[in-house]
Amino acid sequence: MPSIAVVDMAGKKVADLNLADAIFGIEPNAVVMHMAVVNYLANQRQGTQSTLTRTEVSGGGKKPWRQKGTGHARQGSTRAPQWRHGGIVHAPKPRDYSYSLNKKVRKLALFSALSDKVAGGNMIILDDLKLDGFKTKTVAECLKAIGAGKKALVVLADNNAYAVKSIRNIAGAKATQYNTINTYDIINADTLVMVKGAVEKLEEVYA
Repeated sequence: MPSIAVVDMAGKKVADLNLADAIFGIEPNAVVMHMAVVNYLANQRQGTQSTLTRTEVSGGGKKPWRQKGTGHARQGSTRAPQWRHGGIVHAPKPRDYSYSLNKKVRKLALFSALSDKVAGGNMIILDDLKLDGFKTKTVAECLKAIGAGKKALVVLADNNAYAVKSIRNIAGAKATQYNTINTYDIINADTLVMVKGAVEKLEEVYA
C-alpha cells in the first residue's frame, strides 16, 4: 500500500496518507494508457471541415457547348471537378470522430496513470484548498510552495467555483473534479495535485 505525505497550502507536512493499492499501486499499462489518450483526442475533434461537391457549387447549369461537332470532349457543366472553379471529388464533409472505449479499459488506463504519478513521485496530496474568494495569487503561491511545477492538474473534491476560476487564471494549471478526471489530463500534467477529500471520494467510488 503506497504511502504519501499530506501537505498544507504552505507546503508543510501535516500527515501521511495510505493510498489504495487497487487505484494508486498497480503496474502501469502503457498500451491501455495510449488507447485512452488516442480516444480522448479523437473525441475532442470537431470534424467540421467541409468543401463543396459539384452539386453544391453555384452555377454550371448551362451546357458549355453542344454535345457533338466541336472537336472538344463532351461536357455537361462548368462545375464538374476537372474544370477550374469546379467541385471537389470525394470532398471532406462534417463527420463524428468520437468512439467509446470499454469501461474496464478506461478504468485500467485511469488507474495506470494515477499509479505512474505516484511511482514517479509526481503526485502531491493537499490537505485542503480553502479560499474565501477568487484568489489567483493565493493559489499560485500555494502551488509554488508545494512544488507543483509549471503544468499542474489540481483535482478537487467538489465544485469549488473560487478554486476553479482562480486556478484557471494560472498559466499551465488546470482544475478538475475527482469524478471528471481523465487519463489524458493526468499524463499531460507534470504534477498531479489532489485534495485529500478528492482522494477519499475517488477511493470510495472505485475501491
